[in-house]
Amino acid sequence: MTSEPEPEAGILFAPELALFLRPGRRGGPGGRVRCDGVSSLGHVVESLGVPLTEVGVLLVNGIPEQPRYRPRGGDVVQVLPVPRPQPVDQPRFLLDVHLGTLARRLRLVGVDTAYDREADDDELIERANAARRMLLTQDRALLRRRRLRRGAYVRGAGPDEQFADVLGRFAPPLAPWTRCPACNGLLVPVAKTDVEPLLEPGTRRTYDSFARCSNCGRVYWRGAHSRRLQAAIDAATRIVAAARS
Repeated sequence: MTSEPEPEAGILFAPELALFLRPGRRGGPGGRVRCDGVSSLGHVVESLGVPLTEVGVLLVNGIPEQPRYRPRGGDVVQVLPVPRPQPVDQPRFLLDVHLGTLARRLRLVGVDTAYDREADDDELIERANAARRMLLTQDRALLRRRRLRRGAYVRGAGPDEQFADVLGRFAPPLAPWTRCPACNGLLVPVAKTDVEPLLEPGTRRTYDSFARCSNCGRVYWRGAHSRRLQAAIDAATRIVAAARS
């Protein structure tokens, strides 16, 4: 006697999720998966390479289902991406070690952004969960860790693309020039006389308006580089406005 083959379900991924699919699946967004009666739909999707953090809706035969649903033979599954902008209770982020430049840019526009270049994966997950922060990373395996409660994949090879991707995905409220790019502390206006001993002679002669980080004590002013930074802020404002429209 020959055993009957395991039942199968059809599965179709939205084009936006194609980059996550494992190499054997990248020839197309669709295919078939075996239904063993034990594996959840969430497990099946992640086994094909797509982190659930990137999935918005799972449709089974046209009906929304939870990741715990167990696929049955003959099911037709559609995997849709998270909506943009993605609703979040509080747009507070934690970035992994490879996204330091992105962290500074997000802080420039006033987005609450934690970053520690020394933190390993386990520590990142613990910190993100404890502080209710969204963990941003390009490590797909990290996003598939079950302990992680909130996470998101950052698209783009360089800081400009990454910055635009995060702003477009979450459309966070912006408050430029209010956070320390170095440590994420809040900036507080200070009198020139209070920080004058810390300034170079040329800076004392040229500038009169200053702010100081309430956390690390660094002093900031709108120097020669401020025009370039303001251009980045203006671009961020446009991206967020377009995402919300």
